[in-house]
Amino acid sequence: MSTLAPLRLLREPWNASEGNQSNATVGASGGWCQGLDIPNELFLALGLVSLVENLLVVAAILKNRNLHSPTYYFICCLAVSDMLVSISNLAEMLFVLLLEHGVLVMRPSIVRHMDSVIDTLICSSVVSSLSFLGVIAVDRYITIFYALRYHSIMTLQRAVVTMASIWLASTVSSTVLITYYRSNTILLCLIGFFLFMLVLMLVLYIHMFALARHHLHSISSQQKPPTAHRGGSLKGAVTLTILLGVFFICWGPFFFHLILIVTCPTNPFCTCFFSYFNLFLILIICNSVIDPLIYAFRSQELRRTLREVVTCSW
Repeated sequence: MSTLAPLRLLREPWNASEGNQSNATVGASGGWCQGLDIPNELFLALGLVSLVENLLVVAAILKNRNLHSPTYYFICCLAVSDMLVSISNLAEMLFVLLLEHGVLVMRPSIVRHMDSVIDTLICSSVVSSLSFLGVIAVDRYITIFYALRYHSIMTLQRAVVTMASIWLASTVSSTVLITYYRSNTILLCLIGFFLFMLVLMLVLYIHMFALARHHLHSISSQQKPPTAHRGGSLKGAVTLTILLGVFFICWGPFFFHLILIVTCPTNPFCTCFFSYFNLFLILIICNSVIDPLIYAFRSQELRRTLREVVTCSW
């Protein structure tokens, strides 16, 4: 039993006959199509690192009143989403080990119920992570292009409603996904959501960088030093672009895996790609490990607070 239960459900294509799938596997079983055997200990270690890192990010935001703003609340929610991936991974790992060693004896129906709960938790973190990345990008866009009206546009009440709506939608959609995971329509909706958010963030970042480049060109031609606001806006755009790039690299192979399941489940190349499923899982967990490092090194205020949290300077 592998880690990350809901992703395990999507390991093999179900929309192909057993004979065709077997023939495709045989046809693609040469050389690099053998896949990777990744030990469970690596999943466990990455899950622990991610859990600790994201806990520190959440604690830092809660501790520092200067970070009590919609932007950092969204970042906090993103860290919680990453924590859900780690907690679910660790919970399933412990659950599997206890069952395998006979320490925990449960009826098959209860085991299936526990598996569904873990499935829903991880799928919810997938949807919420992508959603909060999009919300953070929109928030930064408003900060740059509507700076004078930001506090009237992004009020605390609207931020709370946005966060609550995302968590509710993530829970409902993940429940539907786990229930109907064999449906191509459900997978296409998930893929479409990923592509929509990716395009949305790309458009926003391109517009932000175009403005930043225009400002820098104007400053250079007038030989004026850059203002702190423009420098901070550019730094924020760079941070979010890094987050987007990391998310795309870490999640892209998995969503490409879903696309292949829908489009070519019996093709030899696709079957060969499926054999690297464990690598895609490692990349997903790496995303939740890398995100906190980006927050710590890109935000001076958060970096300082993290240092206080680590040294217990409350």
